[in-house]
Amino acid sequence: MGWKLKTVQTILSILAFYITSAVGEDEEPRSECADFNNTTWLEYHQQGSKLQVQYLLLTRKNTDCASLFSQDFLSNNTSYFNSSQPTKIIVHGYSALGSKPSWVKQLAQALLRVQDANVVVVDWVYGASLAYNMVVENYKEVAIQISVLINQLQNHGCKLESFHFIGVSLGAHVSGFVGTLFKGKIGRITGLDPAGPMFKRADTFDRLDPSDALFVEAIHTDSDYFGISIPVGHADFFLNGGMDQAGCSRSRFLSMYGYVICDHMRALHVYISALNGTCPLTGIPCSSYEDFLKGRCLGCPGRCPQIGLLENSGLTVFPLPQLKKLFLLTTSAPPFCAHHILVQLEVFLLDKSAEVQVILRTGGHPETKQRLRLQTAPCTGG
Repeated sequence: MGWKLKTVQTILSILAFYITSAVGEDEEPRSECADFNNTTWLEYHQQGSKLQVQYLLLTRKNTDCASLFSQDFLSNNTSYFNSSQPTKIIVHGYSALGSKPSWVKQLAQALLRVQDANVVVVDWVYGASLAYNMVVENYKEVAIQISVLINQLQNHGCKLESFHFIGVSLGAHVSGFVGTLFKGKIGRITGLDPAGPMFKRADTFDRLDPSDALFVEAIHTDSDYFGISIPVGHADFFLNGGMDQAGCSRSRFLSMYGYVICDHMRALHVYISALNGTCPLTGIPCSSYEDFLKGRCLGCPGRCPQIGLLENSGLTVFPLPQLKKLFLLTTSAPPFCAHHILVQLEVFLLDKSAEVQVILRTGGHPETKQRLRLQTAPCTGG
């Protein structure tokens, strides 16, 4: 058991390094702009048990320059926060080396392009650093601190149903526990590949589950390693079965980033792509991925759910289903959209073997073409 834990922690350390160094480079912040804490090993030990949680605010008025945010700023006339607008709260996950997640600005700006809202980014890098098992011990305390901020925002006119948490990896469970503290009255929680290690067998009180918000959704892309393999929301999108994403195959030609965390971070990139709205990313309910691939699940009772900001992901049935598995195929690069096509062929009885070739063409620029070759064996009547 000990060596397994050490192996997981070693892999997760590599994970955090490449999440922060290979996903993308942020612009150098201007001096007046707020930024993440950037802890070092020495600073971490000096802080001890202090989590040093801080909040950064982005709105359409300051999309490129985050401001520090707290209760004191709410009474400040210069604050960009608008209590009459919805509030998106982004919660990052594990960061072994204490580096800031470089994808935050990209996600925040994608949200703001779609909706005029307050985007609050939770910076808990101090509590999310170093040994993974210790970080897991911190996540509930982080959730409690966030709940204090939510209470303060309520006092300034915000409604619980106006909050939408977007948690990446371990951040999904932080978001879930905030929802637990508010007895499921938070408006929405989106989990982007919710963390699996130390949560796969956890009680629902300790992890994200449908009771944490009025609507809970999750995108699963690495359920065989760093992500959780079970449904945790009202709608759970399992991309390509929830594992082994296109373009993330293990190959000596891929970088260490591609080898270690490509699958895990794909949920984030697909979500951002869905926000950009290039094409719909629609999930099909099915009992298993195998049945989905065999064409046994062809539609939805009502509208099929979509990844993005549609209310309840587009679900129109009430009461909302729970732990609903939704499957879809995606490609290896943005916008990640794949077309699901069922081809049924009826052939007459043949007295000899034959080969059937089907050519599928899709319109657009450029046009794409897919050739399918089907082998048939001699058939006899009876």
